[in-house]
Amino acid sequence: IHPARIEEVYKKVEKEIDDECIKAGEKAATDVGVHRLHKNIVKTLGRLKFRTSYGQNVLEHSVECAQIAGTLAAEIGANAKLAKRAALLHDLGKVIEGDESSHAILGADLAKKCGEKPVICNAIAAHHEEVDMESPIAFLVAASDAISASRRGARRGQTENYVERLQNLEDIATSCEGVASAFAIQAGRELRVVVNPDAVDDSK
Repeated sequence: IHPARIEEVYKKVEKEIDDECIKAGEKAATDVGVHRLHKNIVKTLGRLKFRTSYGQNVLEHSVECAQIAGTLAAEIGANAKLAKRAALLHDLGKVIEGDESSHAILGADLAKKCGEKPVICNAIAAHHEEVDMESPIAFLVAASDAISASRRGARRGQTENYVERLQNLEDIATSCEGVASAFAIQAGRELRVVVNPDAVDDSK
């Protein structure tokens, strides 16, 4: 064991990982058309490449959120550039070591220190509703985060849970007297129930 050699290799690998993080952060920003990010934000964003949440890669999730938020903003006439920027940065806090604050607050603090606009900082801090949402951008970021995380197949084990949930909804309906069959549709947001007309009248 040679301590000097260990330290040398450690520093070399540390630099390689830092370079990889910067490249990943720059690519993610370029892919969604977000420019002029502070170098600390770029590096922190790139670190999300090595982080997963329920099996979903957090950097890929952030890029997807930015794309969704930009589309939603365009649909309602909001500022698509701001929406994409805020959504891309919303999970920065997941790789920041800090106090007991949530990742949303930690991410917003970093964005503020790096000169991001108040509307961006608020959208990051508010995406889990820990602080009040002060603009439409904040609502768009929260919505895009929920859409990306909840779509089928995005997170490990979700498909099985999804199918089981639909089956449970149908079972609850068919357990009622007079129900012939039931169908959960629109991802479980609607339940169509077919009853036996001889056993169930209009008032029931």
